[in-house]
Amino acid sequence: MQLALFDLDNTLIAGDSDYSWGEFLVRIGKVDAETYQAANTKFYADYQRGQLDIHAYLRFALAPLAATEPAELAVIRERFMHEVISNLWLPRAEALIRSHRERGHRPVIVTATNRFVVEPICLKLGISDIIATEPEIIAGRYTGAVRGEPSFGPGKVSRLREWLAQHGYALTGSYYYGDSINDLPILEAVDHPIAVDPDDRLRAAASARGWPVISLRD
Repeated sequence: MQLALFDLDNTLIAGDSDYSWGEFLVRIGKVDAETYQAANTKFYADYQRGQLDIHAYLRFALAPLAATEPAELAVIRERFMHEVISNLWLPRAEALIRSHRERGHRPVIVTATNRFVVEPICLKLGISDIIATEPEIIAGRYTGAVRGEPSFGPGKVSRLREWLAQHGYALTGSYYYGDSINDLPILEAVDHPIAVDPDDRLRAAASARGWPVISLRD
């Protein structure tokens, strides 16, 4: 079976769920507005430049999970899905996923964002195969640490290869859809790389390599 691999943020949805989650925490008063928002904005700018220190970012991004009771986190995440993610929905992304299923391909989301944030988004898209950064959980609570390698940059490739070995798949004939220069390593690893509403650096890389460039926006 061929694999249809997708980035999530700014690919299948019209925004960045990780950044938006941080902004949502600021809006509802869950974190200090001034310091948290400034850091969230800086980390996102670093990401867009392809210069993100993923470990520093995850220490920052996962701290609110560790500081909050799981039951409260569930309520906040449900609000986030309703108030934020619903506004980022892309019908053309759903149609693309459906077209791959109709061809017998298995859709998998490979994202750098942590599983707590992305899992309900992926499930709403109808995709249960998710490779994401894994927050550590001990005794039912988030610790603020990461379990294993973050699925970011080259880490997307290594985490994908682990998944392939576990599930008995190969990359032969596989597709990957991504929007960011940070996706370049995994785009180069598949047979059918496709840039989706790409940033300027990925657009240039895709053009130089003769890769298709598509848009899922209206």
